[in-house]
Order: sequence, then structure tokens, then C-alpha cells
Amino acid sequence: MFTPLGCFADIPCPKDKECHLLKCLFLHSDETGKTTVQDPIPADNAPSAKRLRMDVTTDDSSGARKVSLEVERHILKSAVPIPSVTAHDTMVQATPQKTTQLPISNQASSSKSAGKEPEKSKNTPRNAQLPPRQTPKESLNPRMLGSAPAAHTVRTAILKKLHASMTALNEKLRKDKDRSNHCFLLTPDEIITMALDEEEKCARDNPGVYSNVIKLRIVKLTKMDLETWVKEVMAHLNGRYYKINPVEKPSVGPTPILIDTGLTPAQEISFVPKLVTPLAGLEAHGYVTKAPTQAEIEAAQRGVDESKGWEKCDRCGQRFQVFPGRRDDGTLTTGGQCTYHEGRPVHPRRKKTDHVTGSADPYFPCCNQSIGASTGCTKAKTHVFKVSEAKRLASILQFKTTPPQPNKGSMEPLSIDCEMGYTTLGLELIRLTAVSWPEGRNVLDVLVRPMGEILDFNTRFSGVAPQDFASAKPYDAEASKSNTHTDEKGKASVSLQLVKSPAEARELLLSLLQPETPLIGHAIDNDLNVCRIIHPTVIDTVLLFPHPRGLPIRNSLKILAQKQLGREIQVGDGGHDSKEDSVATGDLVRMKLGTKWKTYQKGGWKMENNQLIPPSGR
Repeated sequence: MFTPLGCFADIPCPKDKECHLLKCLFLHSDETGKTTVQDPIPADNAPSAKRLRMDVTTDDSSGARKVSLEVERHILKSAVPIPSVTAHDTMVQATPQKTTQLPISNQASSSKSAGKEPEKSKNTPRNAQLPPRQTPKESLNPRMLGSAPAAHTVRTAILKKLHASMTALNEKLRKDKDRSNHCFLLTPDEIITMALDEEEKCARDNPGVYSNVIKLRIVKLTKMDLETWVKEVMAHLNGRYYKINPVEKPSVGPTPILIDTGLTPAQEISFVPKLVTPLAGLEAHGYVTKAPTQAEIEAAQRGVDESKGWEKCDRCGQRFQVFPGRRDDGTLTTGGQCTYHEGRPVHPRRKKTDHVTGSADPYFPCCNQSIGASTGCTKAKTHVFKVSEAKRLASILQFKTTPPQPNKGSMEPLSIDCEMGYTTLGLELIRLTAVSWPEGRNVLDVLVRPMGEILDFNTRFSGVAPQDFASAKPYDAEASKSNTHTDEKGKASVSLQLVKSPAEARELLLSLLQPETPLIGHAIDNDLNVCRIIHPTVIDTVLLFPHPRGLPIRNSLKILAQKQLGREIQVGDGGHDSKEDSVATGDLVRMKLGTKWKTYQKGGWKMENNQLIPPSGR
């Protein structure tokens, strides 16, 4: 039946009381003598009439809502036209307001914090709290692109499968008994728009592997749980309709753990040699215990000369050519831009239901894309590489063993951390930090000018930016002791000074060490190798807190600090702070020392005059 326009509103119905039509076009009289007619369709700008609350049921097969017979009779008796009920009515529109509100993930919490509890009823979904949004009317037809990655028929077929997967998830959410997430139910138009947005983005960003990427996405949607779907809907709504990023609740970090070893600092220094790990036998895992010979260095140098500068990119794996000292035209590398993933791939844990639903695909945490879905989500100006072989490292700068210094006597243990950047000679030292142990007092913290031309400061990890080098003053031993200032947050920090070369930085560190001085670090083989130091007395937190699967797999310093110290480190976008990392590494050693000291006490060991005394008879 077409919608009445009110053309016959003034003409009495020929059937009058015998008329049984729900929406009659003609004029009718009720019992009171008043006349009622079918209302015409309101103008676009006219305010919509207030809807009568109805008992409705949902047909699972079609999703259409059916009005109960009692409600139909009530509407007929009151001569009120039946409103058209569609799936869109499941989302109750809120009072019009500005769309620059808080994101939808924070609506409920914001209303509660303002002292206004949102009105709730048994039949009112939570999405009544969401700001209104205007959904475009679009058909399930791929959007036009300048250069389409596939034929229109192929894109249409893929788009329909993508839309079907999203619709299934939306219906699954609708049937969920937990109504707390029903505010994220999408209307049919919104699902079409979401599918079109995603298909268009994939077609624009990954035209070369469009088919693979979109098919992997469809498979992922078919295996997706409701919690993940709700997060994706939240991001879509906030990005398309509200143009703001979701505001997540501040995460509650771990509670810092108080370190109590039961010993004084002097006693801890006396006991810490019991934690020293011999490095003999660990050469296969990167630990250098003997300097390469001159013959090995010459062989490595010949290999570099014969390769003519060809290297393998450490980030994307592509082969490229590097020119130390620059080529005639000023070029440092070939290969153009480097496209890569910042994070390492994550392999989800297997579940008991994997044999039914299928196991989750490995993905990159930086962009949540499956392995093979794209070549990368991050771009850099050049390709980079690193050198791991000891003989090739020695061909650039030979290793040096810590020399004895009889005139300086015993020296306090040090905890060190080095930051590296990519140059035309590989991964080189650009910052060196050493703190005293166990106090964590700053002893040495300098920037280091590498020997090769810098390709990438690797700021995301090193925390060192180009402006740090540009503003750094030459190293002065006396000035460095008092060269502090206060940053914008009121926190005291050090203005780092610049050392001329890695060899000079190594001499500064060796001046603070004796061969028997405990040197503490996390994955200390990387720090020693980049400094070209061979030290016989080493404490490595990687070896103190080994990974369950053993070397070469290692626990990260960030994870160890969370679990063992209840401390959050390496947070934010400014990169790592080598001072923070070296202090955390030293505290991990103190944590392990306290545990081991209790074991020694049970065996009869004791402390006298800050000296460790073995049990009698040993």
C-alpha cells in the first residue's frame, strides 16, 4: 500500500464504521463524534511525532519487528497511524546535540562523573546515550577509484562477503544476553557504510595485494569474538561520525614492589659476585670472550670489499647497497624507501576450541594486520642494516679487554645501558649511560658521535633525536658533573654532552672499571659489543631471569620490570631512556640478590664487617 498524502482527508469513507483498514485514506468518525484522518507524511524539517511505546518481537529469520495484535487494536482505536518499524528503530535517537562530545567509549562514565545518571528502563538500550549521527544512504556497490585494484565484479563479490560477515557479527551482538554493549548495534545503512569504508581503504592502501588482504580480513571477521567486534565498531563510529579518537580509561599499572634484600649497600656489594655468570660457552649467542685475530679481521674486510656494499635491510629484509663516505652523487644508500612493520609478529596462544573454530592467525601488533597481509605499515627514508659477527665488528673497531688499574683500587659495580643508531657502518653506539650500583647514582651519560654517516637515529628505541646531537656541547668531564636543568614537567634532567668517537666513549667507561668490577646490564652482550669491550665479570639479567624456552629467546627488560619490580618503563612515544633502563636493570639484580641471600642464610652463610663468611667447615 502506498503511503497516504492526505489527498482524501476531507472525503468521508464510503464504508464508514464497516471499514476495517488500518490505514484508510478517507475521513472517519470516532465514538465521540470527532473526526480523525490519516496524517500526511511530515515535511523533512518538521519535528517527528513522539512514538508510542510498543511491545515488539523480532523475527530471527528476517530481522523485521512485528507489532503485537493488542498494540494494533489500540492504535486503530486511537486513530493514531502505525509508525513504520525497521531495524533502525532499535537505536533510539538521543536529543540533538553537538557531535564534538566525548567519544562513545566514555559516554556512560562522563554522565556519571557529572552527577547525572542516564535514564534507563528495561526496554531502553544504552545507545540512547550516544550522540546522533547522520548515516549516508549508500548501496552495496564498490566506490569508484582512480585505479581500481580489481575488476568491478570481483570487488562487488568481495564486498558482499565482507558485508555478510559484519552483518552476522552485528546480529550476534543483538542476540547477546549482556545488553551492556547493545549501544554498538549498527543499522543496516551503517553496516553498508562500514563495509564500503573498509573495502575502499584496502583498495587504496594495498592495491598490489588487495585480494589477499581483503580475504584475510573476511576470515578474521568470521572468527572474531564480540569483544573485539565492539572495539572495532567503537573505533569506526568515533572516526567516521565523531571525528575524535577513543578516550581509553587510564590503565592501572602494577603496584611498585619494595626491594628489601636484608643487607646494607656495602653488604650487597660484597655479595653480588655470587651472581656473576661466566660467559664461556655462550659465544654462539653473541657473547664475545676473545678478541678476533688479525687474520680473521682481514678475512672479514675482504668479504666486505667483495660485496661492494650490498647488505640486507634489518627492518624489511630487502637487499640494498650502502656507500660509506657517500657516493660521487652524494647518495648513502640505494633501494628507496623502507616499508616495514615496527612490531614483531605475535602468535596467539592456542585454545581448546581451535579444532572447531580454527586457530587465530599470527599478526603484527603495530597495525593488527595478519602476516602476509601487507609489506608494512611504517615507512622510513632509507634501508638500514646491522653487523653481528665479531670479526666484522673488529674490522671497524677492534675489541679491548678491561685493563687492570692497580693505582685506583677497588671500584663500585656499575649498571650500564647503551643506545644505538643505524649508520653506513651498521648499528653504532650513539649514547652510553652508566649508574652506580646499588644506589643508581648517575656516573656517566654521554652522546657518542658514530664513525659512519647516520642513516636513522632509531629514536623509537634509542630516545635520541637529531636535535639532541645538534644542540649537544663537546664533552667536558668537569662540566658534566653539574650540567643539569629542569624540564617542562619540573623533573631534573641532564643536558647530554657529545663524545667525539666510540673509542673515546669506551675509554671513559673503562676508566671506571677493574677486571673484577661487576658490570651489570640487560642483554649485556649487545652493550659490550657496540662498545667493543671484553669484560670478565658480567651480570646479565637475561641470564638471571631466563626465558622458559632458554636462549636465544630472551625476556624483555620491560616485561621483567613489570613482573619482578611492578614498574612501568619504556612508555610513551619518546623512545627508551637509557638512565631509566640501567636503574631498572640494577634493581632486578637487587631483587635476585635478596632471594639468593635467603638461600645462603639457610645454608649457614653470614655477614661480618661487610664481608660474606661461609659456614664453618667450608
